[in-house]
Amino acid sequence: MGEIEKRLKKIEYHQQLLLEMIQTQSFPAHRLIVKNDLSEEEVEEVFRLCEELSLQFEQQKEEGFVYFNPLLTQFINSLNHKLDPEETIHAFLGQEMYVPLMEILKKSLAIVKKQIKS
Repeated sequence: MGEIEKRLKKIEYHQQLLLEMIQTQSFPAHRLIVKNDLSEEEVEEVFRLCEELSLQFEQQKEEGFVYFNPLLTQFINSLNHKLDPEETIHAFLGQEMYVPLMEILKKSLAIVKKQIKS
């Protein structure tokens, strides 16, 4: 094994240890990003998606919409495949990111889950 490979392996190991050290309540979105090995570009895509959906949510709310399941569907379908939608919603709420959007997505998800169980 070459020197660069050894160093990379050690860095990956240290990253795993750091993740274990981070409490899940502290920066849960950042922890989720590291745990799922997202690149900076992938994270920026997630943030762009959240910005876009936040704007759509505000517009729909102003227009009197009451149901936001299409936003949830768009979020689930557009979210990076490395991320679990429900886990992402909870992590973003835990870090107070995109709170209005994440709260409505959480409510919509709960409704969908309830309908599936029925």
